[in-house]
Amino acid sequence: MTPELRSQLLAGLKDGSIVPYLGCGVLRDVVAVAGGQPIPADSDALIIAMNGGKPMSPKLMYEFPRAAMNVELKRGRSAVEKFLTTTYGQTAWTRAKLHDWLKEIRPAYVVDINRDTQLQDSYADVPHTLIAGIARMGGTDYRFKLYERQEGAYQEITLEQADPALPILFKPMGTPVPKPSYIASDADYVDYITELMGGFSIPPFLKAYRKGKQYLLLGLRLNRDTERMVMADIIYGAGSPAGWVLIPEPNDKERRFCKKLGLQIVEADWSELLDEAPAVA
Repeated sequence: MTPELRSQLLAGLKDGSIVPYLGCGVLRDVVAVAGGQPIPADSDALIIAMNGGKPMSPKLMYEFPRAAMNVELKRGRSAVEKFLTTTYGQTAWTRAKLHDWLKEIRPAYVVDINRDTQLQDSYADVPHTLIAGIARMGGTDYRFKLYERQEGAYQEITLEQADPALPILFKPMGTPVPKPSYIASDADYVDYITELMGGFSIPPFLKAYRKGKQYLLLGLRLNRDTERMVMADIIYGAGSPAGWVLIPEPNDKERRFCKKLGLQIVEADWSELLDEAPAVA
């Protein structure tokens, strides 16, 4: 990463023209306050944690949504939701270095495909809009819930009540706070991605706001079709280039995909952006 590119990325994050898009890798330094075990963030770690600390069959270890679907079919959807809520909503974790850094900048719009609450914690003392993904829910045409945080508490709001001037935290895969909702199993992803492609997983005000934005993908490898499909639709309407993705050793599949979407690969770890960044005023 050149000094010029670093300065460009930092400036864009601060002025809102570049949107951080957070993957599981940004949580790699997070451990439980009690016990010190790493937070389950990537696919393998989530599967093992969901299975009581043991790997599942090779077929199910392929991807977390597949393993979650198996658990859902055997033990019910509530078993998957309980696991995610216990993991991310009821367990105390240390703070991620990335989230402490973002808290100083507080970008106007952040996409976070993790299910933990650290991003929300970083904005807890300022008013903001939370968009939480939902799936397979009747009685609504949309695949999201909207909340506004005011005076230290979340309140569910309607599209008409949303204030686009507030910072926007987009948690497409869900969150335990304020009300647990998750995209987890294969069936969840099929429903969510279908509605995402149809335009029903993103609020209209965000569709307008995101036009021409560029994105900085942090802690995200682009080997999995599920994550690639979600990301491609979320950044629809991006500027040129669409953005940058920090990957130390990208493979051919990632190179082809990024070229197709107009994402520029920077062969560096995301931590380099933080380690060498100047202090934020």
